[in-house]
Amino acid sequence: MTDPTALTLAEARDALVARKLSSLELTQAYLGAMERARGLNAYIVETPDQALDMARASDARIGKGEAGALEGLPIGVKDLYATKGVHTQACSHVLDGFKPTYESTVTAQLWRDGAVMLGKLNMDEFAMGSSNETSYYGPVASPWLPPNWSAAQGRAALAADKRGLLVPGGSSGGSASAVSARLCLAATASDTGGSIRQPAAFTGTCGIKPTYGRCSRYGMVAFASSLDQAGPIARNVRDAAIMLRSMAGHDPKDSTCYDAPVPDYEAAIGRSIKGFKIGVPREYRLDGMNPEIEKLWGQGVEWLRAAGADIVDISLPNTRHALPAYYIVAPAEASSNLARYDGVRYGLREPGNDIAELYEKTRAAGFGAEVRRRVMIGTYVLSAGYYDAYYVRAQKIRTLIKRDFETVFADGVDAILTPATPSAAFGIGEKGSADPVEMYLNDVFTVTVNMAGLPGLVAPAGLSAEGLPLGLQLIGRPFDEGTLFSLGAVMEQSAGRMSLPQPWWG
Repeated sequence: MTDPTALTLAEARDALVARKLSSLELTQAYLGAMERARGLNAYIVETPDQALDMARASDARIGKGEAGALEGLPIGVKDLYATKGVHTQACSHVLDGFKPTYESTVTAQLWRDGAVMLGKLNMDEFAMGSSNETSYYGPVASPWLPPNWSAAQGRAALAADKRGLLVPGGSSGGSASAVSARLCLAATASDTGGSIRQPAAFTGTCGIKPTYGRCSRYGMVAFASSLDQAGPIARNVRDAAIMLRSMAGHDPKDSTCYDAPVPDYEAAIGRSIKGFKIGVPREYRLDGMNPEIEKLWGQGVEWLRAAGADIVDISLPNTRHALPAYYIVAPAEASSNLARYDGVRYGLREPGNDIAELYEKTRAAGFGAEVRRRVMIGTYVLSAGYYDAYYVRAQKIRTLIKRDFETVFADGVDAILTPATPSAAFGIGEKGSADPVEMYLNDVFTVTVNMAGLPGLVAPAGLSAEGLPLGLQLIGRPFDEGTLFSLGAVMEQSAGRMSLPQPWWG
């Protein structure tokens, strides 16, 4: 086999079971690819010794006929997940040197099923960002080159400050970049307002944000607890389905985790979608909408119609309020969650003359600009005199958004098709430095899903006129991820398999 990293997760799984390839060989191939791609900055910590030990153990289990669902398959882990004895800092300086003594439930289940950990992946600090530029460890570069750039130009930019290269999206930019660059078979990610789906759209990969409560949040560093949800980024819909089955499941350590058996999501791939009712919300047709995005959306409608689905026009009237309401609720919860980082118990400590000064200096040095901005916004909207005017009102809007979806689903709609992002990927340093709101607008199509606690899947749907990946989003009923996988597989097949970029960075 010439290049094992060219295999999808499903193909690699089958090759391992058929003994055409060993986990050790596959893992070594990925470790070599990671070494050559360090300029992309997708991994902040590599764990080669642990990966090789896990691969050898997997080969032994495969030999005994005891293979788990992900046996011997190398994956990457977003730095948001606690990994016992391994760097876990949510890419923030305030957690400097922190290595947890426990394992997150999601990663524990992946190791239970035989997956191999290659390392920890870069992300926006505390998952706050849409471009993976807020990480303490620097920005992540997409493996997709900007239009008309040569490989030599790309390598020169990597060696400098990466400006001009494309962002992979955020906050799970390290996960998306690593999967797209074939530096892992799949990766864990997390989604608070679009942080799985937007990076997937930008990098030609597939990402699913499952229903709130489908995956345990135990051992995940919290941003906004009522919005955060774990999920995978993978190369295609089938691989995402395989990953989610291992990641999902009830956990008594998380009181919000859904107590029900996890379906075989892979079995939904290839299922007929004839007679499914697909809603197309008129409110997602924004003023000044990118013509390419609108055309792609129409193409997605035709693909589903050709496969037998019924397309209906629907209304989600409170969609226009979702983005401002989200940017009140999420910072409010973040200001509460991040209060624990004070320099007393773990992480960074900046000395002070008294406890108040220690807090102030530690938080000032430990938090980046975007985190400080959101903590300040959150503290403001929760303060006396503003709580009712902002936070309570935002929560009422959230209820209305959820009710809009419930009304549509009660009318027999099985899923909703929307754009995933307002545009293709933009350049590093291009947005957000002068006007943060410009960056926040990248989440305009995705935040409603988190506000309503629904599942959302983004599948690659084609390329822009400039040759950059574009994705489409499917929104489903609560705990009906299987329907999204069925629909996503149809779109993926209609669009044709996404050809990932050839390595120019090595």
